[in-house]
Amino acid sequence: MAEEKENQGQEEKEEKKEGGSKLLLIVIIILLLLLLIIGGLVAYFLLSGNEQKQQQPQMQKMEKKHKVNSMAEIGPIYPLDPFIVNLVSPNADRYLKCKIDLELDSPNLQKEIEKKLPAIRDLIIRILSSKTVEEIQTAKGKEKLKEEIKRKINQILTTGEIRNVYFTEFVIQ
Repeated sequence: MAEEKENQGQEEKEEKKEGGSKLLLIVIIILLLLLLIIGGLVAYFLLSGNEQKQQQPQMQKMEKKHKVNSMAEIGPIYPLDPFIVNLVSPNADRYLKCKIDLELDSPNLQKEIEKKLPAIRDLIIRILSSKTVEEIQTAKGKEKLKEEIKRKINQILTTGEIRNVYFTEFVIQ
């Protein structure tokens, strides 16, 4: 009996050792697999990042070429008389003096603009006088103002459209 208990005790110890070594082996295998997966992902992202970087300069070159072409294809320009308007300002009288040129999509549009010039000037004056100094002081603000002027004028035109609005003078005082 005593020998049987000793044999059972030794068998349990051996099973624990074998079970512990099996567990350790499984953990090591899992860690190696995780390491391989992480290494593969890192390699994939590093290699795919180079392709994107190589494609970006090519896209930038194409954009530059497109910009050069679009500047070479400027439509007819219709200059407007200067505008002097009061700006919205709660504490002081501020005004804006600006000169605006409109880029037309076709020479035929010039006749329509001449007919509707009072309405176009009134529209621009209302837009400019509704702005605060803070809204139009930054470059982003000026771009928004250009887009708003272009959009509003295009709403009243029928034979063509304004491609772009250019500020040739812009003074805030």
